[in-house]
Amino acid sequence: MRKKMTKLERGEALTGYLFILPQMAGFLILVLVPLIMVFAYSFESRNLLFGNMGFTGFDNYKTLVEDDLFFMTLKNTVIFSLGVVPLNLILSLALALYLGANGSGTKIVRSVIFLPVITSGVAWAIVFKYLFQGGDTGPINYLLSCVGITGPNWLHEKGWAMFAVVVSRVLKNLGTNVLIFMGAVMNLPQDVLEAGRIDGATKPVLFWKIKLPLLMPSILMVMIVTVIGSMRVFDTIKLMTDGGPEGSTMVLVYYIYHQAFKTFNIGYASTIAVVLFFIVLMLTIIQWALRRRASYYED
Repeated sequence: MRKKMTKLERGEALTGYLFILPQMAGFLILVLVPLIMVFAYSFESRNLLFGNMGFTGFDNYKTLVEDDLFFMTLKNTVIFSLGVVPLNLILSLALALYLGANGSGTKIVRSVIFLPVITSGVAWAIVFKYLFQGGDTGPINYLLSCVGITGPNWLHEKGWAMFAVVVSRVLKNLGTNVLIFMGAVMNLPQDVLEAGRIDGATKPVLFWKIKLPLLMPSILMVMIVTVIGSMRVFDTIKLMTDGGPEGSTMVLVYYIYHQAFKTFNIGYASTIAVVLFFIVLMLTIIQWALRRRASYYED
């Protein structure tokens, strides 16, 4: 038989509910309800410009399968993620290992690395758009000309435009991952590392055989977060290239924006958003399912 709550216990329970009420209300209003509406809109024909709306079933999904621009943006998204994720992981882990070893200039390096994280994404994109200007006006091309190299028109040539936005995005979010890895590096069991050194393990062997396996849970978590972040990039693309040249940097999130706020086709934009949701969900599940094999030990 359930014990009847006392007046004090009811008061404590009510206080707890009141504390979580703002968070739950924000989640319901700003996350859950819009998510449900996106799924509902994906089965409708909605155009904000003409005010047309109505249930169309799977017509939007049929259109999506025949949309060459959608598959181009999907390819661009994959290319962008393949550029951002490995580069971000390698650089952040290398810097974390250096900083965790209390290398020289550690405090200065920490500050410089984390500054982009607290910088506005808009300001960061505008600065990099200036740095990657073509001709001799851009700082990067000017530095290249000093050593006899003619720089490309970075943001207006296919390939180079994607390279520029990848570099910008990697440097923008590098600091967060470095901090996560630093926490993991500084919590490595020193007795295990010392035992490896006593047994004659060199630095490469110490890293590959001891440090890396112990860091795999953190690497997995950072990889999941970085993949999700790379799949939903928008501000960098919008401000640096606006999806160009010739759509070579248009990614899925930007295509959703294009359909929703330029052609006002909310129904079709919602369909693309649903597809993106399931892509990110699938990638997260796959990475999470492989965690045991990647970490070399059972939970």
